Amino acid sequence: MLSGMMRLALTRKDAKMSEINVENLLVGISGKDVDTLRRLADELAAIAALPIHREKARLWTALNDLDSQRPMVWINEVCWNEMDVNGELTLQTEHPWARGQECGLRQTLYQWRHFPGDMVVNDYLACPLAIESTGFGISEDVEVVRTDESSSVVSRHFHKQIRGMEDLDKIKLPVVTHKVEETEARYQAMSSVYAGIMPVKKVGQSHVWFTPWDYLIRWWGIEDAMTDMYDRPELVHAAVDRMVDGWMVEMDQFDAQKLLALDNNNTRVGSGGYGYVSSLPGGEYQSTHVKPHNMWGCSNAQIFSEVSPEMHWEFAIQHDLRWLKRWGLIYYGCCEQLDGKAEILKCIPNLRKVSISPWCHSKRAVAAYGDRVVLSRKPSPAILAEDHWHPERARADIVEFMDATGGACHVELIMKDISTVRYQPQRLWEWSQIAMEVARQYGR
Repeated sequence: MLSGMMRLALTRKDAKMSEINVENLLVGISGKDVDTLRRLADELAAIAALPIHREKARLWTALNDLDSQRPMVWINEVCWNEMDVNGELTLQTEHPWARGQECGLRQTLYQWRHFPGDMVVNDYLACPLAIESTGFGISEDVEVVRTDESSSVVSRHFHKQIRGMEDLDKIKLPVVTHKVEETEARYQAMSSVYAGIMPVKKVGQSHVWFTPWDYLIRWWGIEDAMTDMYDRPELVHAAVDRMVDGWMVEMDQFDAQKLLALDNNNTRVGSGGYGYVSSLPGGEYQSTHVKPHNMWGCSNAQIFSEVSPEMHWEFAIQHDLRWLKRWGLIYYGCCEQLDGKAEILKCIPNLRKVSISPWCHSKRAVAAYGDRVVLSRKPSPAILAEDHWHPERARADIVEFMDATGGACHVELIMKDISTVRYQPQRLWEWSQIAMEVARQYGR
């Protein structure tokens, strides 16, 4: 799946975002809305106080330290439009800001009740810093086709905007701004509403999804981008370099403005699970100024699944190294097939996790990476989308991969990219139970 996302706090101007009334964020909010948010936060606070979260954090840390006690399980990228049961996700508030808050609270509570896996719930509420980036100066020109109007999963046809070297000037270097007043308005609003229930913490940019190729193919067109690697390699190299330049400049501004936040916690890193790990933030750490080397970095080139290892290195990883060298630990990959590309991934410094997508050959992946990294296994979400639900096949798929490891590898089982469960959310609930049962069976 082409996500092109930035974690938590960052808004790029090439994305559509609603405006926030900074001065009067809570004007018009009703007592009923406030009561609804406080009731949900009270439920969440009770869950967050459970000792199980400390135990789950310990197990995630052991996994990422390459000292795992069992496989870890996590679910994200859920088709929330199909999940509502008994009104659990039905919004009751009316104020626009309150509805955004309520949605997040209800989804967290729902996941905890129905498919928690090894989920960890914070004992505070995060208030993202209002960080804005001007972005890359170019937006996708796209035609969209929907099969379900309630779903954000769509089919896209991209119109080409990069045709030659002169078009690379369209790609601009981002300018990052922290809107301090907006951050403070958000913080004061949350602190007022949730007073006495859960503390509120300002949280900066905790993880950056570095994916030059996810952007380039939207502007270039998939077929043309692939053939140009052969026909016009100098153009492709220049384009990727320009994208890396943009991310590097953006990160320099995050760093200089002290906008980064640690992700060695229950923050998702890369396309995998949580970032708990003992070696971060590391020795050179100042709590008032988090720097890239205190954090996880990531990259992928998921459109390169059928590209040879040599070309994957030449047109992706070789360029990515400028970025990847900045970080304390690295997660690499997403949907691309990486079981035959271990040799080029060895060149990535501090590589700790590798995505093992549904298209990877299990035994070859295990032989290629062994216990040197965490295998971030992605069971196929397609099993949740079939006409009929087959839990026995879901179990067999997980067991097949775990058997291939011989119990000697460090594994996280990540169910993601869930486009549909055919409006039968119980399928996902049961998958979560199955994955946890198998994970416990393969404990050490």
